[in-house]
Amino acid sequence: MTNATTITAQPGEPIIDIVRIVDAPIADVYRAYTEADLVSQWLGPRGYEMKVEVYDVRDGGTYRYTHTNPEGESFGFRGVFHSVSPDRIIQTFEFEGAPGHVSLESATFEDLGDKTRVHGHSVYFSIDDRDALINSGMEMGVVQGFERLDELLARV
Repeated sequence: MTNATTITAQPGEPIIDIVRIVDAPIADVYRAYTEADLVSQWLGPRGYEMKVEVYDVRDGGTYRYTHTNPEGESFGFRGVFHSVSPDRIIQTFEFEGAPGHVSLESATFEDLGDKTRVHGHSVYFSIDDRDALINSGMEMGVVQGFERLDELLARV
């Protein structure tokens, strides 16, 4: 049984909050978020191949990766890490298919002993930008990504 993923987008606010309990200690979850070879195994929906081109997890470091769906279509994403610590990562996020629509994201990791609460907080320039992401099917990718993270952490 997987833990529930809660995705909240309040009307009138350009924000998405995602909360999920992961059945692994905080150090393991942090590693899965910061090591490119691990990130590529869980981030995004099932059936998509992830290729990490750059993943420099440090204050001021950049990242770029692509997801390729089963039909062969590729989607690029990029951003900058602004603050990196074992309990929180702050970064920008931009889908290359919609240039200029950048969000500011944080992932906070709360130590619950043998579990970790992950709280994602994303701020968009506009409600339209937020809604475009929601309508893109992001919920499926987020939920399946966390399921894949659970599977990865059970193996490593």
